[in-house]
Amino acid sequence: MKVLITGATGLVGKAIVTQCKKHNISVHYLSTSKSKIVTTENYKGFYWNPDTQEIDIACFKGVDAIINLAGAPISKRWTKSYKQSIINSRLDSLHLLKSIIEKEKINIKQLISASAIGIYPDSIINYYDESATAISLGFLGEVADSWEKAADEFSDLGIPVTKIRIGLVMDSKEGALPQMIKPIKLGVGAAFGSGLQWQSWIHKKDLARIFIYTLENKLEGVFNGVAPNPVTNLDLTKAIANKLDKPLWLPNIPKFIMKLVLGEMHVLLFESQRVCSKKIIDTGFDYRYVNLRPALEDLL
Repeated sequence: MKVLITGATGLVGKAIVTQCKKHNISVHYLSTSKSKIVTTENYKGFYWNPDTQEIDIACFKGVDAIINLAGAPISKRWTKSYKQSIINSRLDSLHLLKSIIEKEKINIKQLISASAIGIYPDSIINYYDESATAISLGFLGEVADSWEKAADEFSDLGIPVTKIRIGLVMDSKEGALPQMIKPIKLGVGAAFGSGLQWQSWIHKKDLARIFIYTLENKLEGVFNGVAPNPVTNLDLTKAIANKLDKPLWLPNIPKFIMKLVLGEMHVLLFESQRVCSKKIIDTGFDYRYVNLRPALEDLL
């Protein structure tokens, strides 16, 4: 089997490439940086630029499925122009892929596209599964909803579509966890706001395994890419501090302070989505990291 991956050099992409190697799946990947294009055994890069709708169509040669992760990071300050870049980068990527597949009549058997649990409304009490129809009215909801609709357009070409709604991805070197570790290591860690907001997390290895599992089992539709046991922000902060053997003595950090520091992006720290993973489990998927503490043990 051969897959074409967009965003292959990012946190999630690298974990998926590792899983592909374990499963003897050849990888073609697209990069906007020519310096990141390499060719090794079963791993070959191709240039594209969704902004200008430029792509090396040789990337599709022999490809069975597409794993789409492309999109500008949401962890940069949300200016008006950057918010538009976050949305455009996701939509332009999918529109370019779809237009070439349609024009060149390329036979693709499945599209597996990233989405985000930010599509679910902020709630302390709700427990969201994939059947939930309410969509967050905030910016993250707008991004995820438009992202998923763009992916769904591949159905018009007869291509089965799978969407993975990704939660808080746990990795020791990239993403949110290293940023949470820094103040705790310095002895100034604290939970945010009430600390009661839910954090639906997942170990990067399990998330990558979900992508490959849906590929190999040809699973269509929406699946939540989260571990089975979400935790509150306070419990997450305590678990990290305990693992690092550091005290938590400061009061929780008020929302207004983080709004001053981060602007609109502060919602990443305060929104609450308690998200269910039962649907993927019911298909036979087996998580390696069901609970937070073993995940932290592995990563830290």
